[in-house]
Amino acid sequence: MPSPTQILEDPINSLIQRCPDMRTLRQIHAHFLKSPLGSSAYALSKILAFSALSASGDIAYARRMFAQIPNPNVFSWNSIIRGCSLVPEQSKEPISLYKRMLRSGFAHPNSFTIAFVLKACSIVSAFSEGLQVHCHALRYGLFSSPFVQTGLLNFYAKCEKIACARCVFDEISDKNLVAWSAMIGGYARIGLVNEALVLFREMQEVRIAPDEVTMVSVISACAKAGALDLGRWVHAFIDRKGIELDLELSTALIDMYAKCGAIDKAREVFDGMDVRDTMAWSSMIVGLAIHGHVKDALELFSAMLDSQVKPNHVTFIGVLSACAHSGLVSDGRRYWSTMRELGVAPLMEHYGCMVDLLCRAGRLEEAYTFVNGMPIMPNSVIWRTLLVGCKNSRTFDEAETAAEQLLQLEPLNAENYVLLSNLYASRCQWDKVSRMRKKMKDHGVKVVPGCSSTEIDGFVHEFTVGDDTHPEIKEIREMLRDIAERVRRAGHEPWTSAVLHDVVEEEKESALCEHSERLAIAYGMLKTEAPVVVRVVKNLRVCGDCHEVTKIISKIYDREIIVRDRVRFHRFVNGSCSCSDFW
Repeated sequence: MPSPTQILEDPINSLIQRCPDMRTLRQIHAHFLKSPLGSSAYALSKILAFSALSASGDIAYARRMFAQIPNPNVFSWNSIIRGCSLVPEQSKEPISLYKRMLRSGFAHPNSFTIAFVLKACSIVSAFSEGLQVHCHALRYGLFSSPFVQTGLLNFYAKCEKIACARCVFDEISDKNLVAWSAMIGGYARIGLVNEALVLFREMQEVRIAPDEVTMVSVISACAKAGALDLGRWVHAFIDRKGIELDLELSTALIDMYAKCGAIDKAREVFDGMDVRDTMAWSSMIVGLAIHGHVKDALELFSAMLDSQVKPNHVTFIGVLSACAHSGLVSDGRRYWSTMRELGVAPLMEHYGCMVDLLCRAGRLEEAYTFVNGMPIMPNSVIWRTLLVGCKNSRTFDEAETAAEQLLQLEPLNAENYVLLSNLYASRCQWDKVSRMRKKMKDHGVKVVPGCSSTEIDGFVHEFTVGDDTHPEIKEIREMLRDIAERVRRAGHEPWTSAVLHDVVEEEKESALCEHSERLAIAYGMLKTEAPVVVRVVKNLRVCGDCHEVTKIISKIYDREIIVRDRVRFHRFVNGSCSCSDFW
């Protein structure tokens, strides 16, 4: 026989479950208020939950309703905390609600509360608040809950505190799919592809079947590291295991292939999709743009418009950067107008693309006029783009203005000092180079070293400038000497102006040979044979001398070399580069 509580709750549950929209819910709420159930905490909590969490709910209505509940129970607190974390506008409101809950003293958090608040902390990267929630989980004896454990793991991973995430992961005795996926995703987020792949293999060994979420994380790790062979293996694994290629997974594959230099394969995945959303179109357009396939990128954008798919901010970053990479000023201006006509408000990234376009085309005065007319305050990226434009155009007077703005905005960014030092070094103004070094020392600024990686036999090998830590460094240096000699015989004179030290030419040439991409290319050539493509990923922009030397290497060794630097892809074949020396 049902209890009195069940007699009360069952009709309420049935009524709310069948509720189609907020209009009906308001009628139900009004009916309850007029009936003896009007003060029922259970009824109010169910109405609140629908308003806060249902796809057809209304978070504003939920907020107003919650404010009228005298002593909300834990279910109501959980509903409003979770509901406020689901809204598109990211804020700390869920965290503030949790603090109110603790201060009220009426309801104590349960495992769901802790999990919801941790998710809110991860969304806004509220690391200090998340640490306190971790303490609360221990204090209330909730740490053993799978919801809390995976919440903590996801929080630390999203905040890129990977060591903390791994500690939580290792403490979980019965690791479920969510935990494995969160840890793999954490490694992928910060580019630790080897660690992500090792964990993925361990996951298979304990017979936890991956899902679409896991595979997106693994593919993202491959994309960040430019690990094409691993990415291909993962794609084959997806097909072999029959994992559904949904929109998100297909888009991740497009992004991975594009970032690994296999743009034809990215296009193949894109063309094979039955349904394409804005992100899929945008990923393909951006991929084509960074490979320098400008005509294809712009034609695909036209096809996107013809397909009635509305472009977003990412789409136009791809379109405008495509124009920038080929100096298409008039086209860039036309697409800028199209963006405004379609209601896509320009962000700082779009202004940056336009400034980059004008600078690359040598229109420094127009670039300065554009920047001065911006409705928002130019950020450091804008000024840095102008400074690079001044350096490339050897327009030194305007460079001082850009440099002054840049150092005011970012006095601790080493890249700014390196750019200025490059500028002064190219004019042999060694006193100013010394002054820049002194400023860096006074501010405690450390230069970010050049770092390049290449994938060999499923493992990503990393090299930094002047690196001597690799176990095969002796063989690598022998290869470098052979390359240097053959490049010299081909008639190349090192561009020693790129070396930021007032030292003799021999030392400058030696410094250029120690650049990280040279080490990675040498290792790739040492460990593979033609026609295997040597693929390198670099964290910084390729310097002029390395770019020229790599062109020569591709010809004299008859090797295809693909280098992804911070700006774009460079495909070196038979002595020429796909960027046409315009990067």
